[in-house]
Amino acid sequence: MSNLTVDSALMAKMFLAGAKNLEAKKEWINDLNVFPVPDGDTGTNMTMTIMSAAKDVASLCSTNDTDMMTICKAISSGSLKGARGNSGVILSQLLRGFCKTVRDYDSLDIKILAEASTKGVETAYKAVMKPKEGTILTVAKGISEKAVELSENGCEDLEYFFSEVIKYGDEVLEKTPDMLPVLKQAGVVDSGGQGLMQVLKGAYDAFLGKEIDLNFQAPKASNNDKPNFEVQANAEIKFGYCTEFIIMTNKQFNVKMEIDFKEFLESIGDSIVCVADDDVVKVHVHTNDPGLAIQRGLKYGQLSSIKIDNMRLEHEEKLFKQEQLESLTKEPEMEHKDVAFIAVSVGDGINEIFKSLGVDYIIEGGQTMNPSTEDMLNAIEKVNADTIYILPNNKNIIMAANQAKSMTEDKDIIVIPTKTVPQGITAVINYVEGMNPQDNAATMECEIKNVSTGQITYAVRDTMIDDKEIHQGDYMGIGDAGILSVGTDELKTSFEMIDEMMSLGEYEIISIYYGSDVTEENANKLADMVREKYSDCDVDIQYGGQPIYYYIVSCE
Repeated sequence: MSNLTVDSALMAKMFLAGAKNLEAKKEWINDLNVFPVPDGDTGTNMTMTIMSAAKDVASLCSTNDTDMMTICKAISSGSLKGARGNSGVILSQLLRGFCKTVRDYDSLDIKILAEASTKGVETAYKAVMKPKEGTILTVAKGISEKAVELSENGCEDLEYFFSEVIKYGDEVLEKTPDMLPVLKQAGVVDSGGQGLMQVLKGAYDAFLGKEIDLNFQAPKASNNDKPNFEVQANAEIKFGYCTEFIIMTNKQFNVKMEIDFKEFLESIGDSIVCVADDDVVKVHVHTNDPGLAIQRGLKYGQLSSIKIDNMRLEHEEKLFKQEQLESLTKEPEMEHKDVAFIAVSVGDGINEIFKSLGVDYIIEGGQTMNPSTEDMLNAIEKVNADTIYILPNNKNIIMAANQAKSMTEDKDIIVIPTKTVPQGITAVINYVEGMNPQDNAATMECEIKNVSTGQITYAVRDTMIDDKEIHQGDYMGIGDAGILSVGTDELKTSFEMIDEMMSLGEYEIISIYYGSDVTEENANKLADMVREKYSDCDVDIQYGGQPIYYYIVSCE
């Protein structure tokens, strides 16, 4: 291997190794979440983003289809569709910008790699409305600046180049707490930046020739791929009859006989098992002529337990049954509408609330699992409407929604930047039928600004945030701008959170959505406490059924 350039095959191997390393470290990266909540998901989001591309790249490698343009297309499109959460979307944009530069070259030297890293950073920064330093963007920018510096200084040794870039990337990562006070207070570095460094370190291991398991699960077939029974059966099954029998030998079945018999079976089929035990030989073979296998077996003794299955017929029957099942369970095509709503939601109660308000399609996800850009695109495809409003209901999903919007050409997509479930509910309530779509969007965006949201969950580690000492297992009330309450009593901590929320503005409506881990009795106790203190407000309590978060509360 030359130390001057990286060819397409090596680049593919380095990308896969980077994805594998990120996957192996994802839980550790999740634990770097600033807020010590049980749904820290940066590592998961970045892993699912890169794995979407890695599976495509692995498929190409298995067929030796590894020219630079093909590999780059797989990385770019795969990560784009699989992007989840802000960190995943930013990672997909870094990869997209990088691939735009390198796809036109057969091999990559340090100058090209430096240019590509710069392009990746430019692309990622453009994708973020308000770039914030001390994040994955800062780490990526530091890496690209170091790459350019080494290139301009005449560096030609790739091993030295990669090691210095990674070393500097780690240095920038360690400085992220100095750029974001919330990181310093929590005692962690930026989780997205750490995820990016793990991708680079895995790629560097592959460059150095270290042994890495690069096996990836094959991508799932699309639901749009309709099976052709006859073609698929014959294409996938080379030998049609599964043939099994036992030979009760009438003489010693020696090693030479076993070798000769196996060679014969290999000449007429595959999937061969031939196990001899004293005077009994167990035989299994897939073949197009079972008679030949049986006839040769008789040469060694009497046969018993003969079984022959037509695998092509069984395969066709299985596919037919699968097609029937799919036709029975397939969602009926939606009636065409001028306007429709897609909402991201989690919890059977909250899902029903959105549906009752006229939301046409629910994407399962949110705090505990951010939907990908592809999830958004699939929902858009299924919703039969000219204009579609998307309610992300989580600040970490808005970028994926906007990315899906940019990839949709045949429908007018309007993303309402709802950051919480209560904002999403308020947005759809304020939709006015018959009003111009843009005017409706402006009204909804204005109204969601009047919604204050609080959520109760528990701490997964000890930390200090917003001058509040938090211990593992404590209940936490998290508001729009930070921690509002901390305690060891669920009801008391929840009430204190609502108290803090009410002190921040003049509100008339308090809505409480209780989760799957809360009893109706406790939820009603909380509502009664709130009604007693805030008797001038309408206090509404509903079952949300959401996991992780005991209560979601809105004040309007």
